Amino acid sequence: MFLRQDNIKVKKIWETICKEADVSLKKSNYMKGYFEKNILNHSSFGNALSYNLAVKICNSDFDLDYFISILDKQMSNYPHLCDYAIDDLVAFYERDPACHWFYQPFLFYKGFIALQAHRIGNVLYNNGDIDLSLYLQMRVSEVFSIDIHPGATIGKGIMFDHAHNLVIGETAKIGDNVSILHAVTLGGTGKIRGDRHPKIGNNVLIGAGAKILGNISVGECSRVAAGSLVLKSVPSFKTVAGVPAKEVGSSGCPEPSKTMDQLLSSNYSTLSKVQ
Repeated sequence: MFLRQDNIKVKKIWETICKEADVSLKKSNYMKGYFEKNILNHSSFGNALSYNLAVKICNSDFDLDYFISILDKQMSNYPHLCDYAIDDLVAFYERDPACHWFYQPFLFYKGFIALQAHRIGNVLYNNGDIDLSLYLQMRVSEVFSIDIHPGATIGKGIMFDHAHNLVIGETAKIGDNVSILHAVTLGGTGKIRGDRHPKIGNNVLIGAGAKILGNISVGECSRVAAGSLVLKSVPSFKTVAGVPAKEVGSSGCPEPSKTMDQLLSSNYSTLSKVQ
């Protein structure tokens, strides 16, 4: 096992998660063994995250302890993996009204878990460990019905809400502080190779079932309404909706991904201050 010193932010959230687990166990003892294995028996956030990912993804193809050691090594060598995971946890906690404790997405939310597996896969992919990165992609797809190519670039502070049937292609790029709901596709338009997938700016909100296809951009602080088919670039601070998607107004607020307001009529006066 690879042990690493977490930075102050990571350590603080990890201490909070451990305290939350203790509080939960005082209310009910049914989950005692589960909390101990996944949280309380670990000395750091990174080690706990490696274990949590491994027990959910690993199957008979690998020895579990060996698989954990692979993930632990990436956590140790690339500290940003823990930093980004903490930012993602905070995003779930602040944006999802069903999330009441930091430990909930850490243990139970497949959008969070799949995203952290992708982050490790992306490190492996960029370092030339293509086969192992594709194996992680395959296992996440099989277990969670979430398919993210390891080549995709994803920022921090991301919330994949529900996340079921989420598909993100190889050359897609997602900025920071983005919220994406279930059944979203960031896909290509055919079999052409090269840079062929969408580029999503910071603070974007993408509603459930939206399909964004091709090497197009979705500008920062914009919104894509649920069920939309986006085939051309979206300007910053705008809302698009429909099949095919058309511009229907402003984004309604400075940071749509954080307000999570999906009503097309939303239009806050603060928007003009940031344009």
